[in-house]
Amino acid sequence: MSDHPRQDAGRMRPLDGIKVVEIATVIAGPLAGAFLGDFGADVVKIEHPKVPDTARGHGPGGLWGRVLMRNKRCGTLNLSTPEGAELLKRLLADADVLVENFRPGTLERWGLGPDVLHEVNPRLVIARISGFGQTGPYASRAGFGTLAEAMSGFAMATGEPGGPPTLPPFGLADSITGLSAAYAVLLALRARDVTGTGQVVDLSLVEPIMAMLGPQVTWWKELGYVSPRLGNRSANNAPRNAYRCSDGHWVAVSTSATSVAERVMRLVGMPEVVGEPWFATGAGRAQHADLLDKAVADWIAVRPRPLVLQAFADADAAIGPVYEVPELAEDPQLAALGTFVEVPKAEGGELLMQNVPFRLSATPGEIREAGRPHGADTDAILAGLGLSEEEIAGLRERGVV
Repeated sequence: MSDHPRQDAGRMRPLDGIKVVEIATVIAGPLAGAFLGDFGADVVKIEHPKVPDTARGHGPGGLWGRVLMRNKRCGTLNLSTPEGAELLKRLLADADVLVENFRPGTLERWGLGPDVLHEVNPRLVIARISGFGQTGPYASRAGFGTLAEAMSGFAMATGEPGGPPTLPPFGLADSITGLSAAYAVLLALRARDVTGTGQVVDLSLVEPIMAMLGPQVTWWKELGYVSPRLGNRSANNAPRNAYRCSDGHWVAVSTSATSVAERVMRLVGMPEVVGEPWFATGAGRAQHADLLDKAVADWIAVRPRPLVLQAFADADAAIGPVYEVPELAEDPQLAALGTFVEVPKAEGGELLMQNVPFRLSATPGEIREAGRPHGADTDAILAGLGLSEEEIAGLRERGVV
């Protein structure tokens, strides 16, 4: 375990005493549960007895699942059976939050819709994550992050000019939805503090990523403007790009502030452009991106990355290395922040993963344990509901757990 202050297990955590039941799979729902668990929530992850969360096999070595399932107790229930549905109700009787991402209508078909669950527990916050939301003509469709990245406008805005729309090679829409879901759950819990009753949180995969893309619809409606694909460039400032150094490494340069742009152009030997009228605004510089980019690219191309980074730092100009993954673990700034942490595994040993993504000075979060094996805590969870060993064995024989 890291000795970083975020890992001080003796401190109170903001969500101590909050019980979350997660019956979600793959990325968005499990990530929401993980974020809540990082700050003290008791997260009980329920999977199908014979069909584990596919995140357990996602990516090399199934390690993505070990990250998503951190800080959780892992049990199994076949919710499509009457016995399994009844046991979920018992589990939710004293819970604060349910996180689910079945296709809309599935829980209702199993007799587990919000109306039923709120009869069991009126204080329950039910976070429902789906491809397209709980209502509307697409609600019943299968939805995945790839479709959200396409339908949100992200893919059409990403990629090289004249090239095809570009999808990210990782779960971007799912991850943004997971963070949004955790935020929405906290809002619903705060509202419950006032009203005394829970509510339903309805999240589609499309809307959270769309909210991150800026005012694209506003631009279109008010100005008829649709942002083109610009590769690594920006329509709002220049020079802004990724540039290759003489040693084959890459750096990223940003000049959102005019004063920074001035320092960059003086550094690369083109001070004369600083006095041009168009240089005074980011949009004006973006219109001359070919000129500015070439000057920066040519200067960087004949210098190794360490020299480039130092020269930009000396000039107080914004630059960052384009890291490959192994370089992340060696960066001194990330080390100082405690960005990565070794966490224990149930079977022994430790697993390196990203730490909690922000720091609270008084009530820090903590990744206490990597994701546990499928069904590792089933017996303990059911025993907590008052079931005997014989009853649990019978449930297992009948395929309920």
